[in-house]
Amino acid sequence: MNIKHLLFILGMLVLCLGSCQKKAPQVWIHTDMGDILVRLYDETPKHRDNFLKLAGEGFYDSLLLHRIIRDFMIQGGDPNSKNAPPGQLLGAGSPGYNIPPEIRAPTLRGALAAARLPDQVNPARESNGSQFFIVHGLPQTDVSLDEWEQRLGIKFSPERRALYKEKGGAPQLDGQYTVFGEVVKGLDVLDKIAAVPRDSNDRPLNDLRMWMEVE
Repeated sequence: MNIKHLLFILGMLVLCLGSCQKKAPQVWIHTDMGDILVRLYDETPKHRDNFLKLAGEGFYDSLLLHRIIRDFMIQGGDPNSKNAPPGQLLGAGSPGYNIPPEIRAPTLRGALAAARLPDQVNPARESNGSQFFIVHGLPQTDVSLDEWEQRLGIKFSPERRALYKEKGGAPQLDGQYTVFGEVVKGLDVLDKIAAVPRDSNDRPLNDLRMWMEVE
């Protein structure tokens, strides 16, 4: 092999490192109020693959965003919501299975996280097979983070404190739910959805449906 061939091969390897890397999977969540693009984490493969499968099969299409709490989160993915009459309490549905926890990332503003039953009945913190929420959340302060540390008996690292202060989020959920992705486009849509009128169970007064598209 002469020097020209060697340089050619090295050049192709450099190009491949820049252009041949696997792109993180992304999913569009189309809603009646606009579109949200989420990127899924490779560090949570069970949740990533399950979400991609359900989204690709059309499982989420026409389901409701059934629970919305401003400055906290929006939730959807209950299969019982597709044909639910107005006022019906939702949130108990699933595809019939849970997912083992992959709890790693913080619950920052825009975090895509798996919903689950509380610790009292779900000590393993397994995720619901289809229900998810997107964190709305407010920017935190040192005072609010100190209060959450005392209330929860935890300690945020300096890096995590800085993220909650810069981006906002729901630090009260930190380390308790699997975060398997994040919003990369559409935070303004998240704000609009979070502000809709809702009933005493936090269900929107007007049905808010979604459809998903794997990019």
